[in-house]
Amino acid sequence: MTYNYNSQRPKLILREYGRNIQTLIDDAIKIQDDAERQKVVLDIIDLMGSINPSLRNVDDFRHKLWDHLFMMSDFKLKADSPYPIPERETLQRKNKRLPYPKSNIKFRHYGKFVEALITKAKNIEDQEKKQAFTDIIGNYMKLVYQNWNSENVSDDIITTDIKFLSGGELSLDEDSNIDSLSKSSRRPQQHNQNRNNPNNKNRNFRQNQSNSRYGQNNRNFKKRG
Repeated sequence: MTYNYNSQRPKLILREYGRNIQTLIDDAIKIQDDAERQKVVLDIIDLMGSINPSLRNVDDFRHKLWDHLFMMSDFKLKADSPYPIPERETLQRKNKRLPYPKSNIKFRHYGKFVEALITKAKNIEDQEKKQAFTDIIGNYMKLVYQNWNSENVSDDIITTDIKFLSGGELSLDEDSNIDSLSKSSRRPQQHNQNRNNPNNKNRNFRQNQSNSRYGQNNRNFKKRG
């Protein structure tokens, strides 16, 4: 007995249609009569549309079915298509590989965005605006640093990093408050949320009502005793 494994069969061009559709297309290529072959091809197109219903959401999905038909036949099938017969190079073109952005980020926890902000701040001529923008950058840097490292970060680290990234052109004022963003981003405390939760109020009301009922029953039991 011989076994016919999928690993020994020819490779499927479009796996979503399965082996049976591929076999029907291969048999249609061998049909000599043009009229009979055209009839078989139209039946294959209808069968492909029922097997792959996701293409019904695609614009002009029957055009897509005919393109797939020619692809699966390795462009050997001769049929009267209602659409222009595609070329092999058009349907089998390789996707261009997108180049991966290569940039040397000095501090990965700050990211490229912080470096772009520092470059922009260095080009500001108005000293007052420049200093205000530098404080905002320092504020954002501390927020990003705390997201990367949950431990508390000192302002000295932010001051040193911003000087290093700007090449010594930017510095934070001693009175700069760079904690506003980090404090505003913190989540409210859990007990405040529980206190304001209406479900907890209803739960407490039911619990108090239940306790008062049990207390009344205990008093009645003592009186009876």
